[in-house]
Amino acid sequence: FDRGPPAAALQVFLTHLQSLCLRTACTGQTGLDKFLLFARRTDIRRISFDTEDMSDDVIPLADVRNSVALDWDDRDGHIYWTDVSAERQMKVFQSLLESPAGLAIDWVTHKLYWTDAGTDRIEVSNADGSMRTVLIWENLDRPRDIVVDPIGGFMYWTDWGANPKIERAGMDASSRMVIISSNLTWPNGLAIDYHTERLYWADAGMKTIEYSNFDGSGRQVLINSQLPHPFGLTLHDDKIYWTDWQSKSIQSADKLTGLGRSTLAENLENLMDIHMFHRHRNSVRTPCTVNNGGCSHLCLLAPAPKLSSCACPTGINLQVDGKTCTSGMNSFLIFARRTDIRMVSLDIPYFADVVLAVNSSMKNTIAVGVDPKEGKVYWSDSTLKKISRADVNSTRLMTTDGLAVDSLGRKIYWTDTGTNRIEAANLDGSMRKVLVWQNLDSPRAIALYHEMGYMYWTDWGEHAKLERSGMDGSERVVLINNNLGWPNGLAIDKAGSQLLWADAHTEVKCLNLNGLNRRILVSPVQHPYGLTLLGPHIYWTDWQSRSIQRADKTSGTNIITVRSNLPGLMDIQAVDRERPLGFNKCGRRNGGCSHLCFPRPNGTSCACPTGILLKGDGRSCDDIPETYLLFSNRVSVHRISLDTSDNTDVHIPVPELHNVISLDYDSVDGKLYYTDVSLDVIRRANLDGSGMETVISQGLKTTDGLAVDWVARNMYWTDTGRNTIEVARLDGSSRKVLVNNSLDEPRAIAVFPSKGYLFWTDWGHIAKIERAHLDGSDRKVLINTDLGWPNGLTLDYDTRRIFWVDAHLDRIESSDLNGKLRQILVSPVSHPFALTQQDSWIYWTDWQTKSIQRVDKHTGRKKETVLANVEGLMDIIVVSPQRQSGESWFMRKKVFFLFPAHSNPNLYGTNHCGVKNGGCTHLCFAKSNSFVCACPDDPDGQPCSTGELHPGICLLH
Repeated sequence: FDRGPPAAALQVFLTHLQSLCLRTACTGQTGLDKFLLFARRTDIRRISFDTEDMSDDVIPLADVRNSVALDWDDRDGHIYWTDVSAERQMKVFQSLLESPAGLAIDWVTHKLYWTDAGTDRIEVSNADGSMRTVLIWENLDRPRDIVVDPIGGFMYWTDWGANPKIERAGMDASSRMVIISSNLTWPNGLAIDYHTERLYWADAGMKTIEYSNFDGSGRQVLINSQLPHPFGLTLHDDKIYWTDWQSKSIQSADKLTGLGRSTLAENLENLMDIHMFHRHRNSVRTPCTVNNGGCSHLCLLAPAPKLSSCACPTGINLQVDGKTCTSGMNSFLIFARRTDIRMVSLDIPYFADVVLAVNSSMKNTIAVGVDPKEGKVYWSDSTLKKISRADVNSTRLMTTDGLAVDSLGRKIYWTDTGTNRIEAANLDGSMRKVLVWQNLDSPRAIALYHEMGYMYWTDWGEHAKLERSGMDGSERVVLINNNLGWPNGLAIDKAGSQLLWADAHTEVKCLNLNGLNRRILVSPVQHPYGLTLLGPHIYWTDWQSRSIQRADKTSGTNIITVRSNLPGLMDIQAVDRERPLGFNKCGRRNGGCSHLCFPRPNGTSCACPTGILLKGDGRSCDDIPETYLLFSNRVSVHRISLDTSDNTDVHIPVPELHNVISLDYDSVDGKLYYTDVSLDVIRRANLDGSGMETVISQGLKTTDGLAVDWVARNMYWTDTGRNTIEVARLDGSSRKVLVNNSLDEPRAIAVFPSKGYLFWTDWGHIAKIERAHLDGSDRKVLINTDLGWPNGLTLDYDTRRIFWVDAHLDRIESSDLNGKLRQILVSPVSHPFALTQQDSWIYWTDWQTKSIQRVDKHTGRKKETVLANVEGLMDIIVVSPQRQSGESWFMRKKVFFLFPAHSNPNLYGTNHCGVKNGGCTHLCFAKSNSFVCACPDDPDGQPCSTGELHPGICLLH
């Protein structure tokens, strides 16, 4: 918002006449130079004067809903019209008019002028909608039509409020005066005769058409009979034309005598404005036509002797030179309205809101915050579940109700009522950190006091309260937990050392920053939501009155309405960009921290991004957790650290995910492997989202299961669409079908590299769990009784047991590697899909509860919800140094052994294939005491070795 309100969209449209087939190229005629344009609510029509046929025809415009006023510009062949349908999408402006009634084009400087009967304002902008500003906002009741006279520098308008009148002012709003105030009821349309310097108007209450001189003198009634309800007026040559609501007709008469009346068209419902279009309007030389009159922004015409003046977009002040506008608003309110964000300048004497133009869709904007240092606005959207600014997004938010920007520490803080957490991150969205996650019910608003190192928040849960902690989440205390209704918006008065909050139970209250001297400041209020403070005033949004209110911050008196008629009002913040920011407690070398530095009451503290532990030095962090869960929910992949206790999920920014079903991880190269059944591909990527590549792109139908042999550098997958189990090298080469018979619905798959085993589930007509060697040989059904839909499968390498979930029998079971010693671990569970194991825990995803759960793997007890409210949950895996050990001591020393049959390869976390691929040219499959070389199904042109080997030689590398 550096250059003021942007170009964009009232309910004012424009379209090019050429695109409407009004030129010779479209019509095949010699050219349409004169025609009447008129609006009929749901369409815009014309009556040509260039042909003998005076019939009207519809101009082909899309989605005209409720057009009222129109005008035209001969320079570029545009017509403009207003549409009062609230749901319209705009062509010229981005902010809605409440009730646009009149519209006029200054064809000399190419400006749009309009009246708004909803806001009682007259506004102007460039013809493209840019640099919109309010000209007149006082002493207007129901302004209706408006016309401009660029030759004389005046504009004229009708007002049919409680005291009907016709006024004029300079086109820069100077020299305002009432020219007609008597014998008026519903003054409607206006028209100017530039040749005779007369002003014409229609009065629907008096049922007359009259005229006067430009100053209101010489008033005459032109027509006073058979005028049921005149609305729009226009002039051309010696004729006056008007629309009539009641007779549903367009009529004309002599503009001097009122005689010679005729009907041009009739039986036309919903007639509105009317204008005569012709190719050439009077050319006028003005100061604005030369170097924009010396103005930095708007040059507006004015009456003699001034002739022109400079103006600024809404909310921005003109500097003392009378030519240059300030770079932007200095003091302003910024507020959210669910589907847009608006600003109200406090630099100017009127309250006009302008829509902030952001290149992002908004569905349900809740909270808003501002960084005055960089002039950035941040907002949360509870439907899109993200926090945004122009180029920053954070995913996997639930319902962000409160948001605060620490412009000193360059961080953003927010509350999340979906996860009941308070979090923070750098302003660019990096290094996200959970600060508070315990004993929160429905945290709402949040406010920061950087200099003191405190943050405050409201919680309107079952036990409503107002709390405080250090900005790192430490030293947490409850300030108030009694006599609270729905504590909502929150603001800190640093000068007055008090905390103010809005209680939706009809009050605004305050207390000292230490929680004492509680008192009611404003009562009653209807339903306050957002609250902010600037200077001597507090401001709040009110859901019920749909308004923004203001009061004195010390007494709560002098309440005024800043803006009204604003449905969907949410958060509000006040900003003074000239106010000093203060001292950054973390400003010097980031407080000595490697990652995050947070202010606290007695200094600062270092912290790590969510899921990562702070090292013993109290200052530095690792880049990622040591042990963590990875899970997919179709369109994204997330990480949950098991090193910390907050169970916060962090988005893994892997691109182009459509329907991810299965995951696995290679700890040797740090690669994530996944299947996408919408794209029918297997891909891999780094955990920072980089390096994404497709390793299998053909011959896949529904790859439900995926397993990485991190030792032999192979990957295995099930394809329930083709009923196969296949293998390939991790780069996708040497692809080979291992099993393609007696498979019905193969689902999950797991490998035991040191044992040389492959396990999979099949939930087909005859459900079963099977095992084979890694080359597909020695296939064996382990379990085929008392099974429903065996789904996810995992292996406990420590206890040598298989664990699986059954989505039909709703239970989790286990057995030994031979299918014996079968045990039910947990029953019932809702609809488990995938599971994994780490230490003493079994973790699984559940479709029905939309959660990740865990239980003790030995007893099935200590059931806990790790993460809730996650749509589309699919696979889950553990990444841990204890689970995959792909590099042996021998590999690190670059000495490779082909182990003899009696050796124990698992001692070093490898097998025979883990040493130089077992000497195989393509595929190497380990067995318990040997290994097998195999060739791909499709030869790659390279010689291939096969056979089972029992090596006992040493190869020096």
